[in-house]
Amino acid sequence: MRQLDEGASSAEELTTADQRANMTGSDITTKNTNAVTAGEGQSHPSFAEGPLSFGRRGDLEVRLAHTVEEIDAAQALRYHVFYEEMSAKADPETLASKRDADRFDTFCDHLLVIDHSLVPEGHDGPTPLDAVVGCYRLLRQEVADLHGGFYTANEFDIGPMLKRAGPKVRFLELGRSCVLEPYRNKRTVELLWLGIMHYVAHYKMDVMLGCASFETTDPETLDMPLSYLHYEHMTPENWYVRALPDIHVEMKRLPKEDVELKKALRAMPPMIKGYIRAGCFIGDGAVVDEQFGTTDVLILFPVSELNERYSSKFAKK
Repeated sequence: MRQLDEGASSAEELTTADQRANMTGSDITTKNTNAVTAGEGQSHPSFAEGPLSFGRRGDLEVRLAHTVEEIDAAQALRYHVFYEEMSAKADPETLASKRDADRFDTFCDHLLVIDHSLVPEGHDGPTPLDAVVGCYRLLRQEVADLHGGFYTANEFDIGPMLKRAGPKVRFLELGRSCVLEPYRNKRTVELLWLGIMHYVAHYKMDVMLGCASFETTDPETLDMPLSYLHYEHMTPENWYVRALPDIHVEMKRLPKEDVELKKALRAMPPMIKGYIRAGCFIGDGAVVDEQFGTTDVLILFPVSELNERYSSKFAKK
């Protein structure tokens, strides 16, 4: 499962994006009243509502996809990163289409970073494929409930936790994050987090969840970081989530006294380090995803419990 794991070059890329210098055009466009359709008159169900543009820095803009062509561009970017750069295994349909696509794409929102320097001057057609240089996939709970639940439920038993939280707590799933290699820097990742910040505030979301990945299918090589996450960042009782029983991989692989912080952090992907520094919780148990060549852990962010350093990302503007 490829979620919340790609695109950062350092843990500090989860710094407070809205406090960075000289962000232009950051006011939220709250309604996309001129949704563009594609194909045979078909449009994504989210095109006609919700925020559109969240901010811009130089040539880079962060906003939601508002055409089918832009979702296709995000799928093409995901295919390039996950299947061509990394170790995901494509089935014949994926290989033929060169798209990372699934049924969730038809009802999720798609957060994009667009490089306007790659859009020809005066261009008024669909956003060029190569102009989409970063993306996240966003799924609100009320939308997930209408379409069979969250993608994360394929790996983690989130049902009991959702029930404990109750109907007034609103969950947002983040997934399928990736950034094109030349753009894997603070500016791009901060733009994505600026977009997430505004999205969370606009829809009044309470908790973010998803999966983060280590780039290996061999948990034996992850004894130190998995043990550290288990001992230091396990979800508390009220947020407790466990990997599904038949695919659960034990994270408590070393005695607590044998866990060394520096070694554990060195073995972690930058994004996971950033998430735990922001104050996220980690589910109980990892999951090996053979298709994507990863070992996944659950990330859970109650917005009200984020580290103060990061909480301004989600303050309503």
